[in-house]
Amino acid sequence: MATIRVTKQFGFEMSHALFNYDGLCKNIHGHSYKLRITISGEPLNNPADPKNGMVIDFSDLKKLINKHIVDELDHSLMINAAAPHRNPDELGQMYERLHLVGFQPTTENLVVYIAEKIQKLLPANLKLFSVRLYETANSFAEWFASDNL
Repeated sequence: MATIRVTKQFGFEMSHALFNYDGLCKNIHGHSYKLRITISGEPLNNPADPKNGMVIDFSDLKKLINKHIVDELDHSLMINAAAPHRNPDELGQMYERLHLVGFQPTTENLVVYIAEKIQKLLPANLKLFSVRLYETANSFAEWFASDNL
């Protein structure tokens, strides 16, 4: 059987700030991110199964990514925990979706963060092939499994 890649695209709004950066992105600002997830595997070959011929049902992939990635990141603020900040509990409702992370929240690091989360969630018969994250319409970072063996 052939190995096939399937891709689903997602979108979310998120803000971030880059700690100790020497440009404008040191300020809190937001992006309309576009996320492309590509999964590889063999299509199911079981005529009795309603998922016959599929690597993964696109609706199942949508539920998985929405639940564990999009719903978590959408309309949130992500900042490096090393950056000076007040206690999130003191910041009030405006920052209830604050993610203090142990890395600089660049698009490059976000694709690694997303890839690591997805890899843990996939069934054993499927592989994460790539993650592409657009920060703007013409700027993106990409993670490939083959580069990270």
